[in-house]
Amino acid sequence: MAATTTAPPPATRTLPSWVRVAAPLGVGVIGFALWVLYVDVIGTAPLGLPSPFAVADEFVARWDIIFEDMLVTATNALVGLIFGSLLAVALAGLAATAKPIDGMLAPLVAALAVIPIVAITPILNTMFGASSQFGRQAVATIAAFIPVFVNVLRGLRQTRAVHRDVLRASAATPGQTFRYLTLPTALPYLLTGLRIASSLAVIAALVAEYFGGPADGIGTAIATYAKSGRAALAWAYVAGGVIIGLVFFLVTALLERLVTRRSPAP
Repeated sequence: MAATTTAPPPATRTLPSWVRVAAPLGVGVIGFALWVLYVDVIGTAPLGLPSPFAVADEFVARWDIIFEDMLVTATNALVGLIFGSLLAVALAGLAATAKPIDGMLAPLVAALAVIPIVAITPILNTMFGASSQFGRQAVATIAAFIPVFVNVLRGLRQTRAVHRDVLRASAATPGQTFRYLTLPTALPYLLTGLRIASSLAVIAALVAEYFGGPADGIGTAIATYAKSGRAALAWAYVAGGVIIGLVFFLVTALLERLVTRRSPAP
């Protein structure tokens, strides 16, 4: 009988770094060119879509007030991200430790995941007053809680029984087991959850600003200037919101990349 050989699996190709950078830049350039063509060349755009050059002029001219509102929105998103993540990590640890707690938290998390922001924001703003930022921060906290909880809980359950048995046979304490086994295994999942939650926290903070609360923030300004017919300034505030989202995403993505590079392979 002739011996059979198994071909090795094909190696996965990793895109060069310049491709990963050039691809989104190319999409942005194409989108900008189409915007200019649609508004400035063809001239058939609706009134709510101004020229990108007019948006840029407003962004530069009104940078001081735009930056102040950006700080408000970024602060609300950051507070929500921090508190939502801390609460998610704590509850995920309890759920991974005790099955009864996991059974109680599962329907609660599922309910929070389907709560529409536009429905809960007016209620929270009414509860905590029109001059308080707490309602907006609470909405961002809820938005950040879900992905962090789900990812951390999954990460805490990735440790293998054989590894736990080896540490138990070596007389390792529960604290040492958590430090040398559970935490390194769950850390990449935590960082992935933070990366997802960072964008969701910014979106939630922006949306929450549309529905009451103090008269500041990016979302409030967009709604105000869009209704008053100052479309270019409204879009300038949209650009400010995009910058906030990109900063949050890039910081958490960089943190994830640094930590996963230093983490040992399983």
